[in-house]
Amino acid sequence: MNTLAAAIAIGLGVFMPALAIGLIGSKAVESIARQPEATSKIQLNMILAAAFAEGLGIFSFVIAILILNK
Repeated sequence: MNTLAAAIAIGLGVFMPALAIGLIGSKAVESIARQPEATSKIQLNMILAAAFAEGLGIFSFVIAILILNK
């Protein structure tokens, strides 16, 4: 039962941030295409948002490890 819970936690915990990072990248490229003069601001915000999304993926990995250790 713990193995199934850990698998679900890591599966959803990796899928959702990956989807978010894809959307972030897509919208950033679209924004840069519309306003090339704002590239540096858009890239900074894109990198921060991607880092936060990736942090949630790592958090779900830690939760899955904790579930397996119980």
